[in-house]
Amino acid sequence: MKITSAEFKKGIVGPDEILFNGKPQFAFIGRSNVGKSSVINSIVNQKNLVKTGKKPGKTTEINFFLINNKFYFVDLPGYGYAKLSPEKREKIRNLILWYITDPDVRPKKIILILDIKAGFTAFDKEMIEILRSQGHSYIILANKADKLNKRDLATQLEQIRTESYEENVISHSATTRIGRAELIDRLFGGN
Repeated sequence: MKITSAEFKKGIVGPDEILFNGKPQFAFIGRSNVGKSSVINSIVNQKNLVKTGKKPGKTTEINFFLINNKFYFVDLPGYGYAKLSPEKREKIRNLILWYITDPDVRPKKIILILDIKAGFTAFDKEMIEILRSQGHSYIILANKADKLNKRDLATQLEQIRTESYEENVISHSATTRIGRAELIDRLFGGN
């Protein structure tokens, strides 16, 4: 799949007509600071489609990006950022939970992004359990692979596979573009 166009459409904080206009949604989810913005930017071959904040926890809406005028990349807020007030953390958590548990909102695929150095955290475990219980099709993407040497990378990937009970974990780096082709193939290759 060649991505020829990508543009921001809107941010939402609850039910909205964009959810139901018939275009498939590919949702990106993960803890704050795992590099969701960088992953999306690397897929669409743009540096600044999704703004990368200097401070984690800046995204508080569910942002929709129209790709090839055919489908959406959906950037969910990062979860678990400790420096936000408890009220803001709970508001973001509820927004994410609404999107992934509402029976009317059915993304085609959810990409759960982990920081490969941090591994599979308690937040990620909770998220994958919800995705499974809701019957979502998902991909686990271990991001920031360029931050580890080959031996540590292999060790971390094996640990993530073991803890998540998933064999197909993609290692990815927005910097070196490792894993980009595999992710695109898994998203659009019918897998």
